[in-house]
Amino acid sequence: MIKVAVFEDHKGRREALELLISLQPDMHCSGSFGDCRNLVDNLKGNPPDVTLMDIHMPNVDGIEGVKLLQRYFPSTYIIIQTVFEDDENIFNCLTAGAHGYILKQASNDRLIEAIHEVVNGGAPMTASIARRVLEYFSKRSKRNTETYDLSKREIEVLTELVNGLSQKMIAAKLFISVHTVNNHISRIYEKLHVHSVSEAVVTAIQKNII
Repeated sequence: MIKVAVFEDHKGRREALELLISLQPDMHCSGSFGDCRNLVDNLKGNPPDVTLMDIHMPNVDGIEGVKLLQRYFPSTYIIIQTVFEDDENIFNCLTAGAHGYILKQASNDRLIEAIHEVVNGGAPMTASIARRVLEYFSKRSKRNTETYDLSKREIEVLTELVNGLSQKMIAAKLFISVHTVNNHISRIYEKLHVHSVSEAVVTAIQKNII
C-alpha cells in the first residue's frame, strides 16, 4: 500500500485529492495539510511514501517543505503540484530535492500514474514542464563539453530521465530491457556521484551534460 500525504492550501482541492487517493486500490492518504508549518511533527509518526506538494501556500510554502522533507524524511518521494509553469520555481523545487513536477491541470489519471512512476524510480514531469526545464537551461549556457565519461547510451538514458520517463518507458523507447536500463542508471549514478534520479536530473541540467 502506497502512503500518500497531501500539502495543499485550497480546502476543496485538498479534499478532492484525499478522495482520489482513497479510491485507488493500492493507495492510502496518510494525511493532508494546508501548509508546511508543522510538517515534521505531522509526519514523524507515519512518514508517507509519496508527498503531493503545492508550491504556493501561506506561512511555510512548498519549496521550504521540500527542503524539510529531504532533511527529515529523505526516503519520501516528492511530487510538486502547481498551476504555474514558472521557470525559477521549477528549478528551485528540483534543486531542493523534488522527484517530479506535475501541473494541477493534469488529469487524475496522470496524477495517479505519476505516483506509481515515482515509486518505481521515475521522475514524472508534465511534458510542458520538461520542455521548459530544457529550454530554460539551454538559454543559460551552452552544452558542457565535459561528459563525465558517460557513454552514448548512458547519455540517451539520462536525457530520457530528464524528460520524466520511467525505467519501463525508457526501455520501450530505446528498445532495451528494463534490467539494462537499470544497469545504465547505476553507472550514471556512479559517474555523476549521485544517489537518486532527481539528483541525476538536477546534475545533468546544472552541468549542461545533455
